[in-house]
Amino acid sequence: MKQEYPIYIVIVEDDEIIRDGFVELLNSSEKFNCTGNYDNCEEAIKNLDQDSPDVILMDIELPGISGIEGITRIKKLKKDIDIITVSVHDDDDRVFKALCAGASGYLTKNITPEKLMDSIEEACRGGAPMSTNIARLVVHSFQRNTDSPLSPRETEVLQLLAKGKSYTMIAGELFIDKETVRSHLKNIYIKLEVNSKSQAIEKATKERLI
Repeated sequence: MKQEYPIYIVIVEDDEIIRDGFVELLNSSEKFNCTGNYDNCEEAIKNLDQDSPDVILMDIELPGISGIEGITRIKKLKKDIDIITVSVHDDDDRVFKALCAGASGYLTKNITPEKLMDSIEEACRGGAPMSTNIARLVVHSFQRNTDSPLSPRETEVLQLLAKGKSYTMIAGELFIDKETVRSHLKNIYIKLEVNSKSQAIEKATKERLI
């Protein structure tokens, strides 16, 4: 797909120095045109139609609603806008929340100017640009621990619980009865040395068992 230029960009970043730096950098290239820049999501959302961005560079820690909430709201209004998170945070919780909310990519703020501009173009081509450490984090999350103490069936039960499924729904999906689901859950608690469903999900997620 041939990329059309300029790419219209909105920046949401509460650090004025960083925000101004992004604007100056991107407007220095004929490929990009910053149509708006804001220190909060609320203003960016209010001006979406006027700014008509192809790409939004979104910080996460913002005054008012968070960047993650902002991503969710913007994608509901304009699903075709590519939103790239640019944050100092690289912990897995924020990364996955941003990606699940609809972010097209996740970059850390120590990114080089060249990488930032390349990432914007990559997102417009349908890619998912990520800083190296973020990409490694995402890959790592998919590499499930092969030394799991859980049986394949117990793993299935816990995966479905983590998705918010009820005992009845799990029983129907796995073609077992509810008592069997409860029995599996009891074994999961014993093997993971936990006392609740939330503890089991948290520990299994942290140890990459599900």
